[in-house]
Amino acid sequence: MKAYLILEDGTVFEGTHFGAEKEVISEIVFNTSMAGYLEVLTDPSYAGQAVCMTYPLIGNYGVCYEDMESRQAWPDGFIVREVAEHPSNFRCDCTLQQFMEEQGIPGITGIDTRQLTRILREKGTMNGCITTNENFSIDELTPKMKAYTTGKVVEKVTCHEKYTVMGSKDLSENGPVSGLSIFDKEAFEKGEREKRPSLVTELNGAGLKVALFDFGAKKNIAASLAARGCDVTIYPALTKAEEILADKPDGIMLSNGPGDPKDCGPIIDEIKKLYDSDIPIFAICLGHQLMALATGADTHKLKYGHRGGNHPVKDLATGRVYISSQNHGYVVDTDKLDEKTAVPAFINVNDGTNEGLKYTGKNIFTVQFHPEACPGPQDSGYLFDRFIKMMKDR
Repeated sequence: MKAYLILEDGTVFEGTHFGAEKEVISEIVFNTSMAGYLEVLTDPSYAGQAVCMTYPLIGNYGVCYEDMESRQAWPDGFIVREVAEHPSNFRCDCTLQQFMEEQGIPGITGIDTRQLTRILREKGTMNGCITTNENFSIDELTPKMKAYTTGKVVEKVTCHEKYTVMGSKDLSENGPVSGLSIFDKEAFEKGEREKRPSLVTELNGAGLKVALFDFGAKKNIAASLAARGCDVTIYPALTKAEEILADKPDGIMLSNGPGDPKDCGPIIDEIKKLYDSDIPIFAICLGHQLMALATGADTHKLKYGHRGGNHPVKDLATGRVYISSQNHGYVVDTDKLDEKTAVPAFINVNDGTNEGLKYTGKNIFTVQFHPEACPGPQDSGYLFDRFIKMMKDR
């Protein structure tokens, strides 16, 4: 079946339909990762967006449900050059085509993803439509595409109720990157995980309680802390700060998530209360942006964002460069940063944008990239150990 990708600038790509059969209008973004399409599809940060994969062959190792980063797939659409119809992988549960149908996500294949990526890089991220309607009208679609916004997607992707992931009891057999099936919530909450070589040498966080504010958290954030011995309680995004503080956590994590951080006004108000407490805080991605907004800084949208598994970031304290996994379209504006509140801690080596902050006089640090990345580089996994040291020192 033919399928079409129409961009709001009038560009039309003709390809072949795969996945669920439906029409969607969404924000079109691209990801440069060479592997990890399932983790991309199940990353809640992509809610409200349709993702173009720049790597040409997608689906070659199929879908393994236990590798999912959340309870379901979140993008509105998926755009690839070629779909592997016959995956080769002993862990494969189903094909990408079957997974897309099951999750209700439409896709288009057979288009020139290089050309699409160049358009988005040169003109900036824009909205578009994926449709199988051969009689589409650009004149009718254009106003709808231009009017589209991701909206308040954090409320859509967050957990529905508070729950706890217990710390690992045997780290010699359990690494920080969990192989949990997200469909087995009981196992997830007990901290059980697939046996694989450990990337952490000791249970340095044993006995510590961490409150994870879920704005669209990938499961490996909780798993990375649990593998270090921490007991992690996950809270829905609209939880009041008073409830979190009343549970007396040793530390607070602010998670990644989708959308424009400025759409999260009520959440920002609660984060300001957490900032005013004395509890150590570590924030990732959207959480990093929300903490900046809560303390008087500003954010703005990047031309086409950072999405992929090979972004270099520099630690300004040591001068060392780490390869990181990233997925964000907004960035903290350091030109409007009050040094009495926070100072830059990491920068992006490619474009010089901010990748992290250290808060002055506070046990708070935040990063724009993903130290829990899976699959992807784990160079910056030490940040979880830094967070644990902050909690223990306090």
